[in-house]
Amino acid sequence: MPEGPSIVILREVIQELHLKNKEILEVSGNVKTIDKDLLLHKKVRGFKTWGKHFLILFDDFTVRIHLLMFGTYLFDAEKSTSLKLGLTFGNHQVNFYTCDIRLIEGDINNEYDFTADIMADEWKPAKAIKKLTAVPDAFICDELLNQEIFSGAGNIIKNEVLYRSKVHPLSKIKDIPDAKLKLIVKEIRLYAFDFLTWKKAGTLKKHWEVYSKKECPLKHKLKKVNSGKLKRRSFFCDHCQKKYS
Repeated sequence: MPEGPSIVILREVIQELHLKNKEILEVSGNVKTIDKDLLLHKKVRGFKTWGKHFLILFDDFTVRIHLLMFGTYLFDAEKSTSLKLGLTFGNHQVNFYTCDIRLIEGDINNEYDFTADIMADEWKPAKAIKKLTAVPDAFICDELLNQEIFSGAGNIIKNEVLYRSKVHPLSKIKDIPDAKLKLIVKEIRLYAFDFLTWKKAGTLKKHWEVYSKKECPLKHKLKKVNSGKLKRRSFFCDHCQKKYS
């Protein structure tokens, strides 16, 4: 599943096509969750992201695209995979595949809390800490994937941030010292922007310290466990990461 930084890259690339305020001349694809005709001859007013959601803004509504686990997109090109939604402008075509598409009516700010987006200018770490402490019995590995707290964080970010912070994934929120919680919240945003830089450079995997690895950087054997209530895969080091209890 693409994580927040990958969706930011999508937004940046599509913005480079200068499609803002451009009219959609043709709508194609097999999408059933929205009325395609509603988009025809409408002008796009902008593009935003919220975590793993890509948002196409119109005057009175927004089209939300979630790429799920295997979603893809192409600009000015097509592929053999069944097209979910294609938008044709004067000089460009934008195609989305294997994704979930929804329509959001009204002001997008009433639908999304952009202060929870780990890559947004509006990000507020203090709110994240407040939300974490409100679920004291939760495992940190689960809450780092909670999109209402850390919108855009996925399993790669979770694993790498917990290793950076030296915190075991099965530590409960109530047992983690305040200084460590603040460090985790700080590192999740820092790592998200490192992720963005490495993804653009095509070197993301080279920088993984524990994700999909067998040893940590200090050569300790890593454990691989489906952890927490969510049972998402965690890679961690019992030597380097403390389990608070």
